Amino acid sequence: MISRQWRGLAKRMYADEYVKHLRDETFPVLRSIQGFVDASILRRELEQGVEFLVVTRWGSLRAIEQFAGPDPQRAVVPQKVHEMMVDYDRSVRHFEVIE
Repeated sequence: MISRQWRGLAKRMYADEYVKHLRDETFPVLRSIQGFVDASILRRELEQGVEFLVVTRWGSLRAIEQFAGPDPQRAVVPQKVHEMMVDYDRSVRHFEVIE
């Protein structure tokens, strides 16, 4: 299993809207991909805004490619989300899940 991790720093006024975007738009797409396992949203308040760590788990790199395209390291960040963020990762981190 593979853990895919992405970090974004949202403008405070868009933090709840970003969570809604994930729940209503991104996660339904992920659930339709064979090999997607689950997702978590981690949140913490910082001086500059609200930081999110989105962690998804996948059965294989091939499943991730169905979402991210041929470069699985590339972050998938729609234009709508760009506008909500102060800063965000342009690439993701993948970890093998041991336990």
